[in-house]
Amino acid sequence: MTAAAFPARTGTGTRSGGSRQLAGTGALLRFNLRRDRVVIPAWVAVTGLLVLSLPGSLKTVYSTPAERADIARQMLTNSSLRATYGPVFSDSLGGLTAWRIGGYAAILAGIMSLVVVVRHTRDEEESGRQELVSSAMVGRRAPLTAALLTALVANSALALLITAGMAGQGSTGALALGLGIGGVGMVFATLAAIVAQFTDSGRLAKGLTGGLLGAAFVLRAVGDSTTNDGSSPATWISPIGWLENLRPFAAERWWVLALFVAATLVQGVVAYELAGRRDVGMSFFPARPGPAHGRLGTAGALAWRLQRGGVLGWGLGFFAAGVAFGGITKGAADLVGDNAKTREIIERMGGQSGIEDAFLATMVGMFGMLAALYAVSSVLRLHSEETGQRAEPILANAVGRLRWAAGHLTIAFAGAVVIMLLSGLGLTLGYGAEPGPILAATLVQLPAIWTLGALAVLLHGISPRLSPASWAAAGLALALGWIGPALNLPKAVLDISPFGHLPKLPGGDMAWGPVIVLTAIAAALVAVGLTALRRRDLTT
Repeated sequence: MTAAAFPARTGTGTRSGGSRQLAGTGALLRFNLRRDRVVIPAWVAVTGLLVLSLPGSLKTVYSTPAERADIARQMLTNSSLRATYGPVFSDSLGGLTAWRIGGYAAILAGIMSLVVVVRHTRDEEESGRQELVSSAMVGRRAPLTAALLTALVANSALALLITAGMAGQGSTGALALGLGIGGVGMVFATLAAIVAQFTDSGRLAKGLTGGLLGAAFVLRAVGDSTTNDGSSPATWISPIGWLENLRPFAAERWWVLALFVAATLVQGVVAYELAGRRDVGMSFFPARPGPAHGRLGTAGALAWRLQRGGVLGWGLGFFAAGVAFGGITKGAADLVGDNAKTREIIERMGGQSGIEDAFLATMVGMFGMLAALYAVSSVLRLHSEETGQRAEPILANAVGRLRWAAGHLTIAFAGAVVIMLLSGLGLTLGYGAEPGPILAATLVQLPAIWTLGALAVLLHGISPRLSPASWAAAGLALALGWIGPALNLPKAVLDISPFGHLPKLPGGDMAWGPVIVLTAIAAALVAVGLTALRRRDLTT
C-alpha cells in the first residue's frame, strides 16, 4: 500500500472539524475489506457452520421431545455442566442449539473481532504503515473508524448467516441468536480498540483483549454454577452472559440487546477519545527499556523473552480448563444416561473403554487440537519478526538463520509439551485420579500437535505469504475433531486430521505406529521448511 492510494493532505489537516477527523474512512474501509477478503469470510463461515450444524446433530442424539426435555431437566441440577455450557431455557432444537454452542460461537466472534481491530490499528502503527497513510488526506480517527466498521461488517455477516440458517427453528429465536453473537463480537471489537491505545505492540493488544475475553467466559461460568436461571451478578457482568440472558428461542428478552449497544457505544467513545490524545505509533504505556547489561546473549534467549508470556498464558488457561473439565467427568455418565446415541458419539471421539475414560479421552483430544493453535501461533512468530523487519538486525550479527529460527521453534514445540502436561495435571486434580494415565494421554497428542506446527514451519520457509494457510490446517483439524464425530463423518474424512490417527487414551490400547510416523513426518516437515528458509530471501 502506498500514499498514492489517498489524495494529498491539504489545509489544516486533522486539527479541523469532525468531517476532517474522518477523512479517508471509506477508502480505508475498502482497503481493509480487500486485505481481509479471505480471512473474514473463512472465519464467518466456520463459526456460522458450527452453529448451523448443531440442530441436525442434536436431533440425531435427542430424537424425541421427551429426551430433549430430560437433558434440560438435568441442567437444572448439574452445576458443573451449567458452568461449561450454561443453563437450558428451552428444550426445543433451537433452544438446545443456543445452549450448547451459543457461548462458544460468541467467543469465536470475539476473537475474530479483536484480531480484525488490532490488525488495522496497532499492527499498522507498529509496522510504520499508518504513518505513511496519515501523510495523505486521512483524518486522525479514520483508521480507527475503518477498523471498527470492518469488524461491524464481519459481525453483521455472521449474524445474518446464523439468522438465515437457524430460521427453520423459529425466525424470532434465530434473529435473537444472530444479533446476540454479533453483539458480543462488537463489544470485544471496541474493547480491543481501547486496549490498542495502551499497548505498543499488536501481539500484546491481542493477548490482553483475549485475556479479557477469557475472563468474561470465566465470570459467566462462575455465575451459572451458582444459579440455574442466569440471574447471578457474575453472569450479568459478562457479555457472554448477556447472550445467555437474551434467551434465544425461549421467550426472548429483547431489552438485553440494549446492553450490547450501550457497551459498544461507550467503549467506542472511550477509544476515540484516547486515540485523539496520543501520537501515531505511540501508546499510553510504552515498553520499558531493558537493562544495560541484559541476559539476551543468544537467539534462544531472545525467543524465550518474546514468547514467555504466551507460554504462561496458554499454560495457565489449559490448567484451569483441565480442572473444570476434570470436575465434570464424573457427571458425564449421568448426563448421557440411557441415551445410546450420545454414548456412541462420545465413544467415537474418545474410544469404547467406558464412558468416563471416553469422556477424558475426548477432553484430552480437544486440548491437543487447541494446543495445535498455540504451536502454529508460536511458529508464526518467525513470520511476524521477519515481516516486521525485526529479524534483520539479529541476522546482521553472528547469528545464522537456522539458529534464529531454532530459538522460536524450541519455544513452540517444547511449549506444547508444557501446556499439555499442565492440562493433564488440571484434569487429574479435577477428576481425582492417578496422574500417570492422564499425563501419558496428553503426551500422546504431541506428535499431531508437532505435525501441524511443522506444517507452519514448511509454509513459512517456502514463503511468508503461505503462512496463513497453516491456520486453515489447524482450524480444519479442530473442526473435524469437534463436529466430525457428531455428524458421523466417514473415517477417511476424519483421518485428514493427524489427530484422527492417535490412540484413544486413557482407557484404550497404546499404538506406537501412528505416534512414530507422525513424529517422523513432523521432523521431515521442519527439516524441509528450514532448508527453504535458509535459501530464500527475507521479506522486505
